[in-house]
Parts: sequence; C-alpha cells; structure tokens
Amino acid sequence: MTGIVVLGSTHMDLVTYTAHAPRLGETVTGREFRTVPGGKGANQAIAAARAGGEVALIGAVGDDEYGALLRHTLEASGVDTDLLRTAEGPSGTAHIVVDDEGANAIVVIPGANGTVTHLAPGEESVIAAASALLLQLELPLNAVLAGALAARRHSVRTVLTPSPAVPLPPELLGAVDLLVPNEHEAAALTGIADVRMSAEALLRQVPEVVVTLGAAGSLYAARGAEPVTVPAPRVRAVDTTAAGDTFVGALAVALGEGRPMTDAMGWASAAAALCVQRPGASTSMPYRTEIEA
Repeated sequence: MTGIVVLGSTHMDLVTYTAHAPRLGETVTGREFRTVPGGKGANQAIAAARAGGEVALIGAVGDDEYGALLRHTLEASGVDTDLLRTAEGPSGTAHIVVDDEGANAIVVIPGANGTVTHLAPGEESVIAAASALLLQLELPLNAVLAGALAARRHSVRTVLTPSPAVPLPPELLGAVDLLVPNEHEAAALTGIADVRMSAEALLRQVPEVVVTLGAAGSLYAARGAEPVTVPAPRVRAVDTTAAGDTFVGALAVALGEGRPMTDAMGWASAAAALCVQRPGASTSMPYRTEIEA
C-alpha cells in the first residue's frame, strides 16, 4: 500500500531573483538565475516523501532534458515514478520572478502536463491502495476530476489544492474531503475577502478546509465546529515559491500518521517555515529530521 498518491504536474522552474518584479513595459536587472525542478504535483510529492511519507506520483514529463532531470530529482527524494509518463515534446516549465521580500510572480507553460487528460490503466488501483490522494489544478481538469472520483469510489481521503484558482465544478468539490487554498485562492473561489467568512462559505461545498495564511499561519474550519487558527514560526522569508506545496505534503504525512488536525497543521507550518528560508522549489524542502527539530 502506498501511503500517499499525488496526481499532479511537473515543471522545470526557471527562477529569476531581482529587487522588484518588473511592471508591464518595464525592464529590470536581476541578480541571479536558477533552474530548479518544480511543479505543484512534484513539489507536493517531494515534500511528502522528505517528510517521511511513502509517495507515488502520477503525471507526465516531456522527452527532453528537463524531463530526465525532473524524473531523477523525484526518484532521488524517494518518490515512486513508475506511473510518471513520458510524453513526446517539451516538459512543463514555470517562469518565476522572486523579489527581495521573497514574494513571487509565476507564468506556467503546461507542456507534457497537458497530455494528462485521464487516468491510464492501472492508475485507479494505485489510488485505491493509498491512504490519501493529493490533487492540484495544473493538470487538465478532466484528469483531476477522474482522480477525485476514483478516490471517492475507494474511500480514499482526497486533498485538493485549488491552484491556480479557477471555477470548480460541483462534481469535483463533491468528491473532495479536504480543501487547502491560500487566502487569495479562498477569496477567488468565494468572492469573499474575509478569511473566516470565505472558509465558512467553502464548507457548504466540502467538509473540511485549511486556509494557509503565509506568515500568519493557517486556519482550520470544519462543519459544525468553530474555526481554529494555528500560528506559523516567525522566520525571514527568502523565497516563498514552494511554501504552500511543502505545507500540503507535510500535512498529508502528519494526517496519515493519525495526528489531530491542529497538530498536523503546526507540523506542516514548521516544514513550510524551513522551506521559505531557502531559495528554489524542490531544493528548499526540508527532511523529516529538520521538521522534527
């Protein structure tokens, strides 16, 4: 049995560091450029594996140099890539600008990720044997829905990160157990800026919500219970690119180990706090010993 299955994207992150992100029509000089394996699916898989989870990734890379490097990076972190397809053409890329405050702006080009439109033979059985399925929205929505419905058929806990934020079909939300948006995504999904009110609105569609709040921690809301805020460790952020994915990966591991939700959120916040103090996506994710410390 695989503890966690991630159905999600892989991208090569092309990261530029600069004092401030350019406005439209503006040219700025950056101080550093890095090529870092990433993508929300790969990030969550690596974060969960480094946090001690047994993890398999379903997705696709291209038949290019980036694809080989993405696969190698996943395997080096302990992620099972048997179901990671190789598609003709380029791998996905994410073009990221990071400013001196650690904030980022991202343009994603799907590449091979766009070929994942359905579950391939054998993939539902892998999902059925898992304790949790992690989903995001960087794959075609048909594939995300197919994964969620497969998990629902087999009573597998489904965790959806609604990023990038797009209108979600009721059929998908009806198959989600735990929704983990950041505060901006929660507002985009509900049209409500207030975090507690947006979380309450989301509970009309899913049974549990964790809203990540950056340096302010995270908010947990469940039907029939009072919302609870769990603080995050205070650190100086260098790069927040993979903080949310690190949080979700670590949260899934902690919940799989039977920790209460608020304890799991605190542990996941520690993982994310370590992540933001380092540059890059997959390269910044902490190992279990670091999180425990």
